Amino acid sequence: MSMFVFSDALLEWFDVHGRHDLPWQVSDDPYKVWVSEIMLQQTQVKTVLQYFDRFIGRFPTVQDLGTATWDEVAPYWAGLGYYARARNLHKAAGIVAAQNHFPETLEEWMALPGIGRSTAGALMSLGLRQYGVIMDGNVKRVLSRFFAIEDDLSKPVHERAMWQLAEKLCPVERNHDYTQAIMDLGATVCTPKKPLCLYCPMQQHCKAHQQGLENELPFKKAKKSVPVRSAQVLVLQCGKQWLWQQRPNSGLWGGLWCLPILEEAHELEQMRQNLGLKQVAQKVGISHSFTHFTWQLEGLIFAIDPDLQEHLSIELGGIWMEPTDAIRAGIPTAMKKLISASKL
Repeated sequence: MSMFVFSDALLEWFDVHGRHDLPWQVSDDPYKVWVSEIMLQQTQVKTVLQYFDRFIGRFPTVQDLGTATWDEVAPYWAGLGYYARARNLHKAAGIVAAQNHFPETLEEWMALPGIGRSTAGALMSLGLRQYGVIMDGNVKRVLSRFFAIEDDLSKPVHERAMWQLAEKLCPVERNHDYTQAIMDLGATVCTPKKPLCLYCPMQQHCKAHQQGLENELPFKKAKKSVPVRSAQVLVLQCGKQWLWQQRPNSGLWGGLWCLPILEEAHELEQMRQNLGLKQVAQKVGISHSFTHFTWQLEGLIFAIDPDLQEHLSIELGGIWMEPTDAIRAGIPTAMKKLISASKL
């Protein structure tokens, strides 16, 4: 099957079966494509759809995002996870807003925080409608199956070979349609599990399908067991208000609002003595998984006397908010789980 036929067959399929009505496709706005590409990193389309319109509604242009503060941005990303993406997007938008124009080359896109080679290629192709090549998880899966590539693609030498292959296949004409098409094929047909080979326009020429390897590729390293950590979370409740702390800008849940977290067992007793906390009124437990560890969180609910509110807010560097207000300010999903589990 020639290189031309690959793109031709893919585009024919895309014209009939591709996704054409995603909210970031309805205009030629590089900013909307940019926001969608960052949201789609490590996140499925169905999840992004729950956030995209609300985000764009609040920050309709790159100037709006670039001139906003992080505290204004955080609530509109809370729950999407991988918050470093949002921080980089916010920082990069500030740079673009100051320059008053979007990058015009692959290198200029890649010079911005949080934008690698594949995202830059997508922005050239989908955002600017110029030539661009991508190498996201969908593309790796489609190409590794079509050519029955059994190499470990996490190794730089094999990654470079995949880029060369992707560049050979990627057409100049209808480049943006091809970019969307190969992502759509990977997302809807050539899926990670149980690929729908019967509906695939590449089926007859797919080497993995011919060899019965479609469920084995791309090569996957054996998963390491994910460590489990435990911590206690203080739910300091005074009436309807809880005490919330803003997380440091860098690190886990950067810039979001959280309940005080104690990661060492001895911290609780020290804090009870120092802050004058009474007996625990209620305990709730939740589990929250990250890519690199699972957190078992035990929420300890304390009923706080009103005359202790100011003292606690000073000692813990927090502010008193009702859970609904904290959600609006921006809290991680784990904190929402704790709110639900406490039935308050």
